[in-house]
Amino acid sequence: MLKIIAFNSFRGGTGKSNIVSNLAAALADRGKRVGVIDLDLPSPGIHILFGMDQSQIAHTLNDYLWGECDIGSVSYDITPEALQGSDKGTIFLAPASFNLDDINRIVQDGYEIERLSGGINEMAELLDLDFLLIDTHPGLNQETLMAMALVDRLVLVLRPDSQDFQGTAVTAEVSRKLGVPKILVLLNRVLAAIDDDQLRNLVTKTYQLPILGLLPNADEVMLMASRDLFSMRYPEHPFSQEIRSVAQTLINV
Repeated sequence: MLKIIAFNSFRGGTGKSNIVSNLAAALADRGKRVGVIDLDLPSPGIHILFGMDQSQIAHTLNDYLWGECDIGSVSYDITPEALQGSDKGTIFLAPASFNLDDINRIVQDGYEIERLSGGINEMAELLDLDFLLIDTHPGLNQETLMAMALVDRLVLVLRPDSQDFQGTAVTAEVSRKLGVPKILVLLNRVLAAIDDDQLRNLVTKTYQLPILGLLPNADEVMLMASRDLFSMRYPEHPFSQEIRSVAQTLINV
């Protein structure tokens, strides 16, 4: 059964896009057909993590939202070579435009919001997806609120940081009011000095929401500077192991 999952953080810099891309790879490694939509229209870039160059992109999600092409034209098979086996899945990406004029146009002029809801459903059906992961813009803009209203699950990504904690509480309350069926919390950049059990207790007490996982802080992830999928290059690293655990949980919940 298809699972549509949006990922949101109240602030930028949480590592959300890096998490989404690595989870897509982990799910595909388990034989799943995975779609990824870059809904961070004001500041796109998840295509870079998949090694996709701008020259390879003929049409973008922006073009679809403006009615200039169909959703199939913006859905690219970007499955890493290491995952191209008979028992593996597939990753499709609908990238947002990196062109400054397109970004300004989408921010200033917008688009017909019905195109977004239609595109999400059409992409899932056209590509026979098991999972559709939506990488949203940080905070609560129009696209994020629309995505929340359409998904089965919402993953709130945050760091163990006071500002993140307070902002995420706002997002959690809004998503509850929108009737999101399942809301999960995923912590990233958790320092080794932090007691995991105490952190879990604090998060549970603060949000009354299930915890999807605790991703450890890893200098190696930052040193890669979004040039590749970390979990594919370093599969035995604790970050990669936790990514696989989170992916399995998403399959089960």
